[in-house]
Amino acid sequence: MELSDVMRTTGAVRRFTDDPLPDDVIHRILDNARFAPSGGNRQGAHVIVVRDRATREAIVDLSVTGARRYIAQTKNGEGPWNPVQPMKVSAEEVAATEVPPYLGAPVLTAGAVLVVCVDLNVCAAFDQHLDRIGVIPGASVYPFVWNILLAARNEGYGGVLTTMAVAEEPRLKELLGIPQDYAVAALLPIGKPVQQVKKLTRKAVSEFATRERFDGEPL
Repeated sequence: MELSDVMRTTGAVRRFTDDPLPDDVIHRILDNARFAPSGGNRQGAHVIVVRDRATREAIVDLSVTGARRYIAQTKNGEGPWNPVQPMKVSAEEVAATEVPPYLGAPVLTAGAVLVVCVDLNVCAAFDQHLDRIGVIPGASVYPFVWNILLAARNEGYGGVLTTMAVAEEPRLKELLGIPQDYAVAALLPIGKPVQQVKKLTRKAVSEFATRERFDGEPL
């Protein structure tokens, strides 16, 4: 496929067919994705390919904590898990929130789930002392994560970047034997899409790009 076509049609895929995702396809996807940039070219990413049903069910169970708060805040008109605005729903309301089964379906029905971790020892977190949540270490792993999704699309497969289970990262790391110095960046259910997205809706460039300053003229 043309690169521009891959970039414009790599949407979030959550519904998969029963088609298998062979190891050689995963290898090809990762073989291409590995050329993503990382801080200092330190290449600190590690991928765990999860196929076992029981492990997937455990991942879905660990996602409930994050999903409850996400749903409760969304219903209350809040930006879920917003790091700037305090949560307005109570802990009791969050605990009482029902999590629909379909939220775990991608993890259970995909051909495989790729759990992407990053070695924090090789991340240059230039924002670690700023009075806000850190985002800079993601530069050493998320280009790789996105390359995986692009490479999967190029192979005729699809996936979705999920992070719900990371709200329970200590338990997730115990489940998968992830070392303490690693962070879980993403869980990627990958499989053959039931329906391939052909057109995505995104903001126009003039809506998010400005000249010289944040409040500058639209590009």
